Amino acid sequence: MSFKRRAPSKQVTLPPGTRVSPSSPSTILVSTGIPSLDDILGGGLPLTCSLAILAPDHHSAYGELVQKYFVSQGIACGQRVCIIDDDALSFTKECMWTTTGSSTASEHPANDEEDEKSAQSDERIKIAWRYEGMKKFQTTVPSDSSSTDDYCHTFDLTRRIPVSVIQDACSAQRVILLGTYERGDTEVSTTRLLRRIQDILERTSSDVGFIRLCIPAVGSTQWGDVDPVDICTFLHSLRRLLRQYPHACASLSLAPHICTDAWGGYGWIRKVGWLTDCCVSMTGFGANPSLVSLFPSHHGLVQILRLPAPHTILAASDKYSTLRGLSSSAGANAGSGENNLAFKCTRKRLIFETMHLDVEGGVAERRTTPSATAISQDTSPAHVTAPVSDNDKGRSLPTLAVEFERAAEETPDSGMSQVGPSSPASLNATATSKVKKLKKKVAFQSDRPDLCDF
Repeated sequence: MSFKRRAPSKQVTLPPGTRVSPSSPSTILVSTGIPSLDDILGGGLPLTCSLAILAPDHHSAYGELVQKYFVSQGIACGQRVCIIDDDALSFTKECMWTTTGSSTASEHPANDEEDEKSAQSDERIKIAWRYEGMKKFQTTVPSDSSSTDDYCHTFDLTRRIPVSVIQDACSAQRVILLGTYERGDTEVSTTRLLRRIQDILERTSSDVGFIRLCIPAVGSTQWGDVDPVDICTFLHSLRRLLRQYPHACASLSLAPHICTDAWGGYGWIRKVGWLTDCCVSMTGFGANPSLVSLFPSHHGLVQILRLPAPHTILAASDKYSTLRGLSSSAGANAGSGENNLAFKCTRKRLIFETMHLDVEGGVAERRTTPSATAISQDTSPAHVTAPVSDNDKGRSLPTLAVEFERAAEETPDSGMSQVGPSSPASLNATATSKVKKLKKKVAFQSDRPDLCDF
């Protein structure tokens, strides 16, 4: 029996701006334009999949900003982009553009303006010598600036896409502007809109390359009076179309007023996650000012409702995402549970990163001595404990210490003590003195804090 050496199979050349998924060779990925969001999705958005961004904050437009990144990345890579909006041309003109025209930008996307200013300063913080050789703590993933496949470009929010680039892309049919209304329509019909999207996918199916579908605001005022049934039907039908045309992918964001359960009823957000292949919620702090002071370095929280897994049972993000902290690439945090994620929008870029509390849970400075309001549990005057039953004997029970501050008694000085109680000076001293209310301080102590969960 003779053996023949197997020749290595020829690698298929992919179009620019695409990669093969590390979890499945049959899955092709495209970038969203945000490296940190690509890491959360497991490398990028797979073809035949839909991405839904929920931004319930009415005071911001983070969902629309993610869609602009998605459009800019497609135009920069030379891919076809279909924008479905009544004012699609103005939306395209507001998209950001690359810093140098190529993906090999010298700027690091994880550095914000504060880091750039600190790097330019000549001052150096003196720390212990044993920590000088340690790597700087990173809260996000850097861009692959050494890559030459133009998979994810570096965009600058201070720059706008040139008008000449838009005109050339429109003339070459690489940018397709599709309105939500047809001529003669008085309101948006999701059925007719899906039929028009299908016609575009059929025309572009014979071409070499891929097409991106972008819907900036599903269910907005442009769509008229829609109900949850219409939105569910549209999302499910759109996912069915993407399965029929494997050269397409879609990214959409819902209008802020329909991104909560108050609009669609109990479990509405979960339904949106089930009807799409990937769903991410970006809850901004604009509606809750208390969270702004609690997390000053972030602009909102990120919640993952669903992750794409087109040809696998397990999502690629569980194995290859660094920010989530579940993969082996997460370093020391691997296996310790999923990280809390947040986002921030600086002057030049949008960043998804891990969220950590500040020093001592939000205090801006470290304390080496106890605070003035701290309570010493050893010197507490009284301990209130519940009677111990026969079943609780031998167990360590929590201790509750309650202390009442005594009001400071004001003693008149020597000159005032010689004056009679009915004198005018005595009446003035009594009127000006302030009666302090008793303040209650409660301290909780337990030998087993894991049993006392608040």
